[in-house]
Amino acid sequence: MLEKGKKLAVFSIRKLDGGSVWTRAGSAWVNKDGSLNVYLDVLPMDGKLHVREPGEKRDAPPVGVIFETAPAEAAMGGH
Repeated sequence: MLEKGKKLAVFSIRKLDGGSVWTRAGSAWVNKDGSLNVYLDVLPMDGKLHVREPGEKRDAPPVGVIFETAPAEAAMGGH
């Protein structure tokens, strides 16, 4: 359930031959009216984003997928 002030994880998911690669793309927060503020560290190549509640282990994706974080220079607006 989306509750005011709740933090959500934002991912970009790329399909590969053997499965999927989840890249942490940013975070989102729920507003008091139920809308979301989304803050992105990277832009998805295919224009699709997946928003979910953070998992138990550092916003982990479901079991069986490859997980990667955004490069540090992308998060800081580097070149």
